[in-house]
Amino acid sequence: MARTILKAKTSKVNRLARSASLSDASAYCRDLDTWPRSWMGLEKDLPPGEQLVACFRPFIEHLACSSLSPKTIRRHVDNLWLLGGEIIRDLNYDPSLRKVAAEQLLRNVVGVDGGPLIYNGSEEAQYSLDSTCRKLHRFLSQPQR
Repeated sequence: MARTILKAKTSKVNRLARSASLSDASAYCRDLDTWPRSWMGLEKDLPPGEQLVACFRPFIEHLACSSLSPKTIRRHVDNLWLLGGEIIRDLNYDPSLRKVAAEQLLRNVVGVDGGPLIYNGSEEAQYSLDSTCRKLHRFLSQPQR
């Protein structure tokens, strides 16, 4: 009887290069710099939108370095885009909020219970946004950020 020798296959994937590229926020959000313009209703919405992106960037980088699947990270990134749009919408409904710093606006709308109600959103989309907002709240509440 012939005996077969099994040889261990080596992976051709460079795991180090893959992990380095996945920890980069741009791998999950190539259009991050265009978000403020996509949220913009008026020209004066642009500066707060840019400040919100600056607040989101460390969180996206944190997600990229986590053990979450790429699909889950993309879902959280999509929810951040939705959250930014809701915050800009709030600025247009309540002009006094324009005097509040973007990080404080963000802290005011995310909490342990989730985030703001989505304008014309489904229950499933609201649940997904709330999940992202709870994760963002925990990230923002860390002592050293």
